Amino acid sequence: MVGMAGHIPGRVAILSLHTSPLDTPGVGDAGGLNVYVYELAHRLGGRGVEVDVFTRRRDPGTPEVVIAGEGVRVIQVTAGPAAPVAKEELPRLVDEFARGVLDRAAARSWDLVHCHYWLSGLAGLQVADRLEIPLVHTMHTMARVKNANRADDHLVEPDIREAGETTIVSRADVLTANTADEGEELIRHYGAREEQIAIVPPGVDLEIFHPCDQIQSRERYGVGLRHKIILFVGRLQPLKAPDVLIDAVAELVARRPDLRDQLKLIIIGSPSGPQSTWADALPDAIRDHGLQDQIIVRPHSPRQELFRWYCVADIVGVPSYNESFGLVALEAEACGRPVVATDVGGLRYAVKDGETGILVRGHDPVLWADALEKLVDDPDRARELGRNGALHAARFSWDNTAAASLSAYARALLSA
Repeated sequence: MVGMAGHIPGRVAILSLHTSPLDTPGVGDAGGLNVYVYELAHRLGGRGVEVDVFTRRRDPGTPEVVIAGEGVRVIQVTAGPAAPVAKEELPRLVDEFARGVLDRAAARSWDLVHCHYWLSGLAGLQVADRLEIPLVHTMHTMARVKNANRADDHLVEPDIREAGETTIVSRADVLTANTADEGEELIRHYGAREEQIAIVPPGVDLEIFHPCDQIQSRERYGVGLRHKIILFVGRLQPLKAPDVLIDAVAELVARRPDLRDQLKLIIIGSPSGPQSTWADALPDAIRDHGLQDQIIVRPHSPRQELFRWYCVADIVGVPSYNESFGLVALEAEACGRPVVATDVGGLRYAVKDGETGILVRGHDPVLWADALEKLVDDPDRARELGRNGALHAARFSWDNTAAASLSAYARALLSA
């Protein structure tokens, strides 16, 4: 459909209100969405599409317009103070953000608007309606899905978000979903129409993340060659559940004292979201288990450095309660590392159970310890899963994501 004359957009506005593609993943609310927006914009620009990415100004020192690649501009829009604002306070800034985007429409026309996350979607509806252009929306996560999979002590996503997502689904021209299952969730939870949905799997930067030398990487970071390294990468919040890995390592060391001197869990990430103080309890949990020598908590890392930490690891754990896809799992696999992940959401696509890693049902530390123990005790099997993972991840390039997005754009333009 992209090849049909007149249905390839020349200019696209991408809205990412609550977080900027220029932010480092793992800091604050920056995560997989940031990577997605940055890589998509970059790849679209490389295909001749002019892309304006709009984000809320949070730092007065950032230039209003940042050239982020060939044909790609990241534009800071004033909406509220030029400072961080709690995500729960952002809905009141949606209208001001939309006006800021529209103020730039006179000088730069767009063929369509592509919004990421529900806050951007609400702003995008205003932009699309005023300019009479199609709206493409990517949820990334959904309130009703998160609420259905949350633990008892997790915050419930607010009604305003559910209502906002419902409105977006009812009015969007095209909804992109990471997987067919996510498409079904849009239909089941929000009443999306099947013809609205386009499957656009995310990708991985195969130039940054690729099979690598573990010995060299361990020597670089001073990690002993005899250690069995389990790695967690992600924001330190209940949804990502690094505490599950802490409890699983405690269980594994208790049942296997011989592993105490070998096993290491490295947690890389920073607190995030309305429950950011939740991470303050992690050091206490580590001390309570007596695992101060087995568990290291490090702040976020830039992607090039993160690549090396994947190389250091023997196993990467992704114990999230929900993931629309799971870019960390895909990055780890691209580096040739086996993944142990929760059997939920998009992780079922990112990780092939028994082929590239192990999927664990639920968050029982005993079950997680069982899965980790299998790979710790069988390094040949772990390496085999890692090799399979690298082949699996190679199918998910950002160029493929851009191509699928252009097909979704063509559908939106054709229906407008």
